[in-house]
Amino acid sequence: MDFLKMEGLGNDFVVLRGPLAPSAADVAAWCDRRRGIGADGVLVVTPRGPGRVRMQYWNADGSPAEMCGNGLRCVGRYAVAEGLAPGPEVVVETVVGEHPVQVPAEGPVRALLGEVTASAVPPFDLAGYHLESVSVGNPHAVAFVDDCYAVPVGAVGPIVEGDPHFPERTNVGFATVVSSRRLDLRVWERGVGETLACGSGAAAAAALAHRRGLTGPRVTVMLPGGPLEVEVEGARVWIEGPARTVFRGSM
Repeated sequence: MDFLKMEGLGNDFVVLRGPLAPSAADVAAWCDRRRGIGADGVLVVTPRGPGRVRMQYWNADGSPAEMCGNGLRCVGRYAVAEGLAPGPEVVVETVVGEHPVQVPAEGPVRALLGEVTASAVPPFDLAGYHLESVSVGNPHAVAFVDDCYAVPVGAVGPIVEGDPHFPERTNVGFATVVSSRRLDLRVWERGVGETLACGSGAAAAAALAHRRGLTGPRVTVMLPGGPLEVEVEGARVWIEGPARTVFRGSM
């Protein structure tokens, strides 16, 4: 089976052409960084017609996820590069809706994540942090902190991810407002751990910060893997950043 290894800001993926339904055990084995290819997750891209593809995503532990922001941008780049869609715009179908992805010949890829909506979980305090929950197609709990780099993400992230408030588990973001145009962010992703970048987490934090009046509609979200540009457009959020192929292989 042929695959591509792709990454967006260090958030890395094994990318396969569908139709394909890998088992949880296969996904976990492929994502193993010592005994497999190594990745934060697996993306399966299936052609769906002119200019359209379907995206499926599994976390590194083999669990399926509804959405992945950096993965969405990688899927757009993959679809155009591999001739599945002519570009420069690709419509990516997911279980939570359709997402236009703008793929230039070179440079950053821009994708519409969709609406950031309120969660049924009200704000609450846990492990010393005040958490607000939203959905970006997938669930996020966000805490605004004075210094996200001082947060013990590896200790607090699993506590929040598995809290009974979130029966399907949740992604957990720790955001610091640096200015009206910049957020710093670290994210613990459910089923993965702390990642170098999380596109949907950046969208969640930026949307919440904008609704609070802390930032403008356009903001640079600085992640450990680099900067992601986020634009809040009403209830909808766009993200823009790099998406590239690292290598090809077969297994």
